[in-house]
Amino acid sequence: MEDSKQLLAARSEESQRNGCCGLDTKTVEDFRRRLKYFFMNPCEKYRARGRKPWKLTIQILKIAITTIQLVSFGLSNEMMVTFKDENLMTFRNLFLKGYKDHRHGSLSLYTKRDMFSVFSLSVFFQYTNLQNLTVGNLAYELINGDYTPLTLCQVFYRNSTIDPENDTFDIDPHIDKDCISIHPMQSLSNDTLATHPNFSLDFRRLLSVNIYLTLKTINLQTVRHHELPDCYDFHIVIVFDNRAHSGKIKVDIENDVRIYECSDWNVEGTSGKNDYLLLSFDSVVFLACFASLILCIRSVVHGIQLQFEFSIFFSAYYNKTVSWSDRMEFVNGWYILIIVSDIMTITGSVLKIGIQTKFLTNYDVCSILLGTATMLVWVGVIRYLSFFKKYNILILTLRAALPNVFRFCVCAAIIYLGYCFCGWIVLGPYHDKFRTLAKVTECLFSLLNGDDMFSTFLRMRDKTYMVWLFSRLYLYSFISIFIYMVLSLFIALITDTYETIKHHQKDKEPVSQLQAFIAECIDQPESGRYQNTDESTCCMFSSGCFG
Repeated sequence: MEDSKQLLAARSEESQRNGCCGLDTKTVEDFRRRLKYFFMNPCEKYRARGRKPWKLTIQILKIAITTIQLVSFGLSNEMMVTFKDENLMTFRNLFLKGYKDHRHGSLSLYTKRDMFSVFSLSVFFQYTNLQNLTVGNLAYELINGDYTPLTLCQVFYRNSTIDPENDTFDIDPHIDKDCISIHPMQSLSNDTLATHPNFSLDFRRLLSVNIYLTLKTINLQTVRHHELPDCYDFHIVIVFDNRAHSGKIKVDIENDVRIYECSDWNVEGTSGKNDYLLLSFDSVVFLACFASLILCIRSVVHGIQLQFEFSIFFSAYYNKTVSWSDRMEFVNGWYILIIVSDIMTITGSVLKIGIQTKFLTNYDVCSILLGTATMLVWVGVIRYLSFFKKYNILILTLRAALPNVFRFCVCAAIIYLGYCFCGWIVLGPYHDKFRTLAKVTECLFSLLNGDDMFSTFLRMRDKTYMVWLFSRLYLYSFISIFIYMVLSLFIALITDTYETIKHHQKDKEPVSQLQAFIAECIDQPESGRYQNTDESTCCMFSSGCFG
């Protein structure tokens, strides 16, 4: 504030400085007018020079077309994800005996009889008779005229002698792997595995049993949405996990999917016109974002150049150094946001075109890019609301408070991490919400926002007295520090910044040296004084007396 007043007071010395530097008042006023024009909004620039707001037009267009693109891709992605999830549920119910009785996605076995029963009756019998049992369009993988066999591999310690009765063991920790193959349509009896010459299980040294199989199907539901059906390869792995050797073998199915274009297809009444329209629309999005990217990069470069020119001028004319905050005024953060969103949209559009043409199948990366880009585009709408004074105060408050908020969060994060590590190591063995470091951070963040408090306290009731007492001190201190102190200080920090910005807006006082310098230009956009502003003025500053 003092710098701004000193800058305004220095106005009286301009004539003397003009004589020293050889700059007349008109040159300085032209430069001041150029700076004011640079910080005008698109509507004011249009009134000042009559230039069409192309960037604004493209941004408004992008809001519409990127949202339409995202919705279109989201519907296709939703069908794909639903199809994968439903097939995974089908595999679990087909190949895991008793899975329907388990709600948490895994099955547990406790006896050898159950183990062999799952192998023989659930997995192998169901697999070899799949096409007679399933109601879906599942088929075996056929390569060079031969069906891909089911492969069973057991992973075990090389040698081990374990005698819990005498508290002795002798183990070779090197791991071996043994596999057998079973072909589709092969007839199996219940004791096939038990009598197989190459198959035996030593549960004392068994680590896991993995069953690998491949099935094929076609996603026909996309036909109803006028999209070409995709062919799917499901690479299924059934894992029997015995690494803990606790008497409990956990069983689950992992599924890796490959999506590709079917080799021969025909859909009655379909000409592929919809695919061409989607590709054309994606190309329009690509071109619009590319044009926006070029215009915004040009504006950022122009702002950086003007920043250096102002620094040279200010150093020579007022013999002062421009502050870092004033320098950052020339770097429009909204343009940076738009550049990032444009790059992500362009990349996502290329991936989407690849998915549409079946050259690529990475839906997840494409979803992240398009989703984040659309979010940034919609966040950018706030920039246009800031053209109105009542909305602009929100933007100014967020921008002014950001540095202090960042420093405050760094300090709070240090305390937060301390609580995370402490809770993980002390309460982890007794509370499932503190079992892993990731769960601890999620649990504490929920507590910080007042969520799920009572259940967190309740689950620690039946523990030892020392652990119970520590958990109470831990939870009460964390809640007291972060809810009553940290959050209150955080809100006070934002409120103080808001009151400061509101005060400056009410009194119309400049809050920086740059704003104080520009405020001396009283020419309105409609005055016509901006039509002939010489943009090479500062080139004169970089030579001569400022050289």
